[in-house]
This record gives sequence, structure tokens and C-alpha cells, in this order.
Amino acid sequence: MEMYLKRKIDDYLLEWKKNMDRLPLIIKGARQIGKTESINQFAMDNYKNVVNINFALEPKYKTILSDGYSVEDIIKNISLIDPSKKFIEGDTLIIFDELQEYPDVATALKSFKIDGRFDVICSGSLLGINYKRIHSNSVGYKTDYEMYSMDFEEFLWAKGYSEAHIKDMLKHMKTGIPFSETEMSVYKKLFLEYCVLGGMPAVVNLYIETNTFSGTLELQKQIQLDYEEDIRKYAEGLDQTKIVSVYRNVPVQLAKENKKFQLSKIDKKARSREYMGCITWLVDAGVITTCYCLSYPELPLKGNYDDSKFKLYYPDTGLLIASLDEEAQEDLRANKNLGVYKGALYENFVAEAFVKQGLGLYYYRKDNGTLEEDFFVRTKDALVPVEVKANNNRSKSLRQLISSDSYGDIYWGIKLADSNIGIEDKICTFPYFCSFLIKRYLNAE
Repeated sequence: MEMYLKRKIDDYLLEWKKNMDRLPLIIKGARQIGKTESINQFAMDNYKNVVNINFALEPKYKTILSDGYSVEDIIKNISLIDPSKKFIEGDTLIIFDELQEYPDVATALKSFKIDGRFDVICSGSLLGINYKRIHSNSVGYKTDYEMYSMDFEEFLWAKGYSEAHIKDMLKHMKTGIPFSETEMSVYKKLFLEYCVLGGMPAVVNLYIETNTFSGTLELQKQIQLDYEEDIRKYAEGLDQTKIVSVYRNVPVQLAKENKKFQLSKIDKKARSREYMGCITWLVDAGVITTCYCLSYPELPLKGNYDDSKFKLYYPDTGLLIASLDEEAQEDLRANKNLGVYKGALYENFVAEAFVKQGLGLYYYRKDNGTLEEDFFVRTKDALVPVEVKANNNRSKSLRQLISSDSYGDIYWGIKLADSNIGIEDKICTFPYFCSFLIKRYLNAE
């Protein structure tokens, strides 16, 4: 039996259950990030009675709406299919798993909310088109929670580190006091492990059990094959080959000097119209994230970007690394050396950390290439450029953004680098492993 790894959704679910006026919950996110495990763990700990229905493994339940959407009819049909399923009022959680297989069930969420006798959680890897349908069918009668693979903080928990360690890291960031030599070496090592493994619970579990990387790459490659299998299964009406080629092209394009995603690199004759649908599909499925180019580095961020210029990342750096060639694998796993992909990996890692904190992804690049900045975040009233450094060169663009009068919303910046904490010339430098704390740091500003 694999051990259960503590996740951030655990606290969210407890809060949800405390709320007397809770709505049915839809937990969405890519496959294999631990949705089902977390829901089942929560169900076991908090309910006398759990009714678990998985539409992928038990297609026979796809008829439960045949008499309509009332709660009475639905539970009657479930009990007909399996008389051992009990429904105890006020102490039953109904779990509808693999919602993408039977999105119609979302239409019944309104009845469940109005009826109020049973709690309902749905989950699924909302692949492609279905979510639009699910949303319009249940708007106002559900809460959405987007889940991702484990972040660095959850990885630290899995390795036995506590809240106190994390509070202490944040304190270093706030005070600007550098980490000790021990802290630096320990956190850097953990961070490299996390980069290589990523946050897929099955991969992290295997690593913690065996304390070696052995077997983890095979697991990651299997997850990627499963993703491609999903594309063939769920991408209706879109060109599946194109979707797969966009997905496979992300690592290749991140390794380029100019990381902007270029369709022409996939296919000389690529028309952006044909491909935008493929990119949206992958984003909806939770297997890539988009970072848009700002029209100009100023607030507000929303609506101030050019949606024809973007960079694409994997929401799990472990999967990015797993898709590199054999020599790169050897380099990373055996020699702990990030090699040619350094810039791409660090940038992907920061993008992943930002998305998992609920921060939007935006970058900026002047058309003539004289100024470019990897990411931007914001405080209440300031725009904060974030530079991701793979080497120790000077941060020309960052200094320019801070010191020039042309950028009225920018007063200071953040640099993430392979170095200790340092604050000078309005630039706060933090080691990479602090990326997951940026939002808390900004909120304390």
C-alpha cells in the first residue's frame, strides 16, 4: 500500500466541509496528479458512508440519469445497479470520478445542491471540449478547484520537512538574511531532486520508498504515453497528430535562445488558426501552460497581452526532463548536471511554481529584442519583473525596467538564481528553491 502524501487540497476539503452552505465540488486537473487519492483519503476520514462511482471503470453507471435529474431518481438508479450502495442522509459523500466520461452528470449538481441531503465531489481530467459543457450545465451550483501535481512545498512535506522549515525560508526572504551554508546545500539538493522527479505522486512515492531515481524515469515516460493516449481518445473534431506534435514540441522550443513558441518550427506551413484549438485543448487538459507576451510592461496585466505571442511550459518539470534525450537524462540523474537545458529547466520550474501559486504567467520582449523579461508578478500597486538566471551575467533588462522612466508601474524587481539571498539596487535575489514562496513574499510586501 502506497503511503498517502499530504497535499494542499486536504485543508481546502476540510474547509469546504465546514461550510454549511457548501456547493457540490468539481476538482479538475491533469491525469495522475493525485486527485482521486486525495478525495478518497478525505472521504475515509470524514464520512460514515461513501458512494464511489468511476465512470471510466464502471460505464454501467452512465444510465443513472435515464429517469431525469432529481436526486430521488438518481439514487434509486444507483441502488438498482448496485444494491450494496447505501445513502445515509447528512453523512454520505457521493464521488463521481472520471467526469469527462459522463459530463451530463454535472447537470444534476443543481438538484443535489437544492436537495441538500448528500455531499457531492466530482473529479476528472476535463479533457478538451467537455468542460465548457459541464460549466454551462451547472453554473451557480458548483465550486471549482483546480489541482496540480505536487509543488516543492508538498515535496518537502513528503521528505519529512515541517511548516517550521518553510516559515523559516520565508523569514530569510523577508529579512534579506542569507541562508547558511548547510541550508543552501540541503535545499539545493532537494530542489534538484524535485526538478528531476517533478510532482507526480506515483513518482515521488517510488523515490521516497527506494531513495533512488531508479524506475522513476520509466514511470514518467508511462505518464506521457498515457497523456498521448488520452489525446487519441478524447480529442474529438481536432487534428490529434497536431495536438501530439505541439505537446512534444514544448521541450524542443524551450531549449532555443528565443523561447517564444513558434508553430513554424513544428510545421513550415502551420497556420496559427489550425493550431490554436490544439493549444487550448492541451491547456484545458492541464498538460501545458501558456505564458503570454505583454503588449507593454504596465498594469493591469489582464487584457494587456498579445495572444498571438506566447511561450509554452509543462506544468510538471519532471515530465519536461523525462522527455529529454538519453544523454541529458544521464547528465541529470547520474551527474546532477543541468547542461544545455539549464535555462529552459529553470524557467519551466519557475513557471510551474507560479501557476501552482495561482499567479498568472506573462513575459515581455521588445520587437527589436533589446529588452526581454521572463516573468511579471504584481503587488497591490506595483508591477514586479522576475528574471530567471541560468548564469551569473548582469541583468541588463531588469535594471533597465527598474531605472527607466518609461515603466511607471515598476519600482523594484526579483531575480531567481543559483545563488544566495541578496538585496541591492532594488533587486531582490533569491535562490531558485524559494520560487514557491513568491506569492507569500509579495503579500507580505
